[in-house]
Amino acid sequence: MKTLHFLAVTLAAASLGGAAVAAPTLDAAGKCRDGGKFVKTELCKSAKPDAGKCRDIKTKKFAKCGAPGTEKVPSK
Repeated sequence: MKTLHFLAVTLAAASLGGAAVAAPTLDAAGKCRDGGKFVKTELCKSAKPDAGKCRDIKTKKFAKCGAPGTEKVPSK
């Protein structure tokens, strides 16, 4: 019985530990929060990593940024 209890406590602690390692994110109001507390904006991961668009070099059709053979769409 003690072994089962120890195993359950260990698994619960491990699952909570993974949440503490994750970087804070922006909330709906655009504020950087970690566990309900405000933290420096530099620590937050942006919900929108890159607002730019990319296109295929040869066909000039829109493509996923970072894929081989793509480039940023030039601004007008």
